[in-house]
Order: sequence, then structure tokens, then C-alpha cells
Amino acid sequence: MSDTGPEVLLRVDGRAGVITLNRPRAINALSHAMVRAVDAALRDWERDPAVRTVVVEGAGERGLCAGGDIRAIHDDARAGTGAARDFWYDEYRLNARVARFPKPYVALMDGIVMGGGVGVSAHGSVRIVTERSRVAMPETGIGFVPDVGGTQLLARAPGELGTHLGLTGESMTASDALACGFADHFVPSAALPELLRDLARLPAEDAVARHAARAPAGTLTASRDWIDAGYAADSVEEIVERLRAAPGEGPRRAAEALGTRSPTALKVTLAALRRARGLGTLEAVLAQEYRTSCHALETADLVEGIRAQVIDKDRRPSWRPPTLAEVTPADVARFFSPLEGRELRLPPPTGAVG
Repeated sequence: MSDTGPEVLLRVDGRAGVITLNRPRAINALSHAMVRAVDAALRDWERDPAVRTVVVEGAGERGLCAGGDIRAIHDDARAGTGAARDFWYDEYRLNARVARFPKPYVALMDGIVMGGGVGVSAHGSVRIVTERSRVAMPETGIGFVPDVGGTQLLARAPGELGTHLGLTGESMTASDALACGFADHFVPSAALPELLRDLARLPAEDAVARHAARAPAGTLTASRDWIDAGYAADSVEEIVERLRAAPGEGPRRAAEALGTRSPTALKVTLAALRRARGLGTLEAVLAQEYRTSCHALETADLVEGIRAQVIDKDRRPSWRPPTLAEVTPADVARFFSPLEGRELRLPPPTGAVG
């Protein structure tokens, strides 16, 4: 598999404008140029009466999008060029545009959909998962905090499922994504080519109805009892204690997973999720996430997490501080402090023409 041609392919097929993320070797990880290209296409198609539906898909067989280009973020965190801040600024504005888009926005969430991939799909109006879907916000594993509006999606999931997913970074299957509000319909992956053909000639609702099916059973909602009981605690320390005390393999694995994540990222993520529940709008959540993301650039954990997971792949990050007890309330509060003239500003919504 190779990456050839533009990083974003655009075409109009009948009544559908189709966006193809085209970096298959990187599982279509988003570069800054890709964010700008998708945003420009949405601005154009929003005003084009011939385009009645927009579809976003990923090139290759591995997934829609594995997230942002975290190698580039790693390099910027070390060099301090400001490129990551600029990338997130435009990316989060794109996430808001997707959520506001006035026409059907059909996201084909086949295969891997993580981080930034969630941002360009799960805020859409018609979100399709398949038996191959693996949807996740795995940021705590690299010393980062869920972003791209993900804290709102996680905060709105039933019970404490979103807290579990946000802290551990666990992947959702199709059924889990449907249950947690990250997706709307299940379509078998083999039916996606025919679905695309129908989207070119039919209203999105009718096209999806022709192919929607019942998703294979998931496991997450069956774990609600121990998840809700464990993650309702007010601190990450107490969550870990409750999980360790609970019987069964699920709580044990969750506690072990939390033990491998950045202690700072865990505490900031829990605070961000609790705050997101009261913020109301996606715009307010994105503004909060822009603060946490920019402040994360100032920490050692983001560079170290990406090094361990992506650059060297030794899977042995050395977190600083290394324990939950050493992360103070002041450390957490700093992630939510104002950015002094660099806050995220979102454009007002615009209506479609035609």
C-alpha cells in the first residue's frame, strides 16, 4: 500500500460530494493540509445546491482515520514552533463545521477511527459503523487529553461508559459505538460500495435505510454495573481503588490499563469530562479542549508518550510525575487556565444555499 496523489481526494458523484482521506499508509492520519482541504470542501459544498449530501471515507483497508499526525505534534512539542497549536486551531474549527453542517454528512466509520478521526466523523449527522469498526479516544496513553469534541461525546455516553473509555482509551466495537452515541447505523462493510452508489442517487436517509442492519452484539453495555460503580468516584485514585476491589476480569484489566497511562493526563481527562457535562455546547467544549491541548504541549508527558508509543515503540513511557498522588490539583487546574490572547474562536454558523 502506498500514498499517492493528494492527501484529500474530492469528487462529486451525482447528488453526493465525496471526501476521501488519502494517506492509507498512515491510516489516513490528519495533517494540517488535510484539515484545511476538508474544511474548504465543506465551505464550497455547503453553498452548492447540486451537492445534497456529503460523504467522508478513508482510503485503503485499515480505517477511516487513525487521528492527527502525532509525529508532527511530537516534533513541535520538542521544538516549540507553534505548529501544533495552529493545527488544533483549524482542526477544532473543522469539527464545529462538521457538527453544524446543514446537509446530511455521512461518515463511513469503517476500520480504525481514533482521535482526530472521531472529530471528522462522530459529529456528523449520519454516522455509519461496520463489523470492522474500532472507535476510540486513546489520548491518555500518549500523555494527552481527549480532544476534537470527544470529551462532549464521552460525557454524553450512558452512565460512566464515557469516563471508562476516556480514561482507558479502550476501543468500541460497532455495537458499543452505537450504544455510546458515537454512531447511528450499522452497515456491513461489504455493503459500503453499494451504499456509496445509492448515496449518489438517493436522499441519504433512503440510501442508508436500504443497507442498515443489526450490529453484532457488543460487550460494553453488559459491563455497565461495574463501570458505573467504579467510575462514579470523584478522583482517579478512588476509581482505581474501586476497580481493584471489584470482582471479575473486566475491572482488573481496566485498573491495569489505568496503571499504564499518564497520571497527569488521567486526572486532567477526568476533570475535562466532568466539566464537559455542564458546558452545554460543542463550541464551549472545543474551547476548553483547545486550552488543555495547548497546555499539554508544555508538559514532558506528551513528548514522552509519543516517543514510547510511536517513535521508539518500546511501550515503556517514563511519566513525570510517575504517580497519581504526585499530580496536584494545581497541576490539573493549569490545563484549564486561559491562553492569553490565543483562545479558540469559532465562526458563526452559516446557512446552506439551495
